[in-house]
Amino acid sequence: MTRRLPLALVLLLLLVAGCSSAPSDDDDRPGPDESAPAPSVSAPRPTGGHWQPRPGLAWQWQLTGELDPTVDVPVYDVDGFHVSRAQVDDLHRRGRKVICYVSTGAWEDFRPDAGRFPASVLGRPNGWKGERWLDVRRTDVLGPLMTRRFDMCREKGFDAVEPDNMDGYANETGFPLTAAQQLAYNRLVARLAHDRGLAVGLKNDLDQIPELVGEFDFAVNEQCVEFGECEALGAFTRAGKAVFHVEYDKGPATFCEVARKLGLSSMRKESELGTWRRPCPRGS
Repeated sequence: MTRRLPLALVLLLLLVAGCSSAPSDDDDRPGPDESAPAPSVSAPRPTGGHWQPRPGLAWQWQLTGELDPTVDVPVYDVDGFHVSRAQVDDLHRRGRKVICYVSTGAWEDFRPDAGRFPASVLGRPNGWKGERWLDVRRTDVLGPLMTRRFDMCREKGFDAVEPDNMDGYANETGFPLTAAQQLAYNRLVARLAHDRGLAVGLKNDLDQIPELVGEFDFAVNEQCVEFGECEALGAFTRAGKAVFHVEYDKGPATFCEVARKLGLSSMRKESELGTWRRPCPRGS
């Protein structure tokens, strides 16, 4: 029950408040809220403000070769370094949303910013020529480097980011990475994207989907049918978020039924991710 003050006391308090002088517009002294420490609980992040792709959107994933902008799909995922602002603008004029592919968990010796990465954060090769795992514990080093990359994506006009190599903790990186350290890094990546008005996708990292589905706007997956892992991705589609999925060795007759049941945006690609694609038939 709320305690009520006596009427006489209420009148006295109002009188005292009326006699107090209000600060003038020229008074630049900090008020109570300005000098007090920030609250321990952060304010909720605003929703919206960036693209939020829905399940079932068709897409094209092209990371190599001369960009072909004529594929009649609503979403393109392309290399953030290789594709220019003019090409992104052209895709937008064609009605496409455009995702910026960048690696956030591995170093690539062929990138123009490769020399900015100190040797101390470079681990073992990740299986791709010229690439090595990164020590994602070193957010003091990687945070500013990824900020530069995401700034590039924003300046080129991209709608979203596909951060690759987000599951180093589950691989032989050369570093004793834990699941908790990977979660912290992946959340940093999501925050950097959202702070720049970009949507962000969770690349693979299936085991951490329950912890991360609320912080990522879509997922990008390779070969979940081949490895029997697609059910985990249902967490995204049930949340109304797209899952952009490819298979390399399985044909549409094998994976399209799974895609239909889970609402995945599925197609077959060749591993070099050029222009060729074979999507699931419409209505499958």
